[in-house]
Amino acid sequence: MEASKYLNEKAVADLTGISTGTLRRDRFMGQGIAYCKLGRSVRYSMADVLTYMEAHKVNPGHAAA
Repeated sequence: MEASKYLNEKAVADLTGISTGTLRRDRFMGQGIAYCKLGRSVRYSMADVLTYMEAHKVNPGHAAA
């Protein structure tokens, strides 16, 4: 696996606009973006970040069911 496919929380915060504090709270609460924990380091798969973003996509003009 390529290391560049994994992001630290700062990179995820920059990419998504979700603060690092919210990312930490979500991990504590067992929600949010899937992550890997290696010792004290937390890494997010780019694929998981993109999947999370797609799952929260809003399509304006489409009526909610």
